[in-house]
Amino acid sequence: MINAEVLSQRVATALEDIKAEDIRVLDVRGQTSIPDFMIIASGGSDRQVRAMAQAVVEAAKKAGVLPLGQEGQQDAQWVLVDLGDVIVHAMQREPRLFYQLEKLWERLDAAPAAAD
Repeated sequence: MINAEVLSQRVATALEDIKAEDIRVLDVRGQTSIPDFMIIASGGSDRQVRAMAQAVVEAAKKAGVLPLGQEGQQDAQWVLVDLGDVIVHAMQREPRLFYQLEKLWERLDAAPAAAD
């Protein structure tokens, strides 16, 4: 079984190959118990975002990982591909600017730990 770090690198490479924009690989281990990595990338149109999601699925399958699910393919403003330990957000530019997922995770990383 491929580890999450290697899978995230392969997915990022697949996104680069399809000309996704502003690809960010976020290591969220220790911030959430769900994924180890989040990948956020932008595309200029619904068509490109769908193609990005498809490239992610193909890269994962080549690595021996079957996607657990996909959401958002219909309008493709924001397509989420769940690979278990890696979650990919393929987004058009406007929703990405609006939701600013990177900043959310940066704030969580900077938040003080809860007192025990």
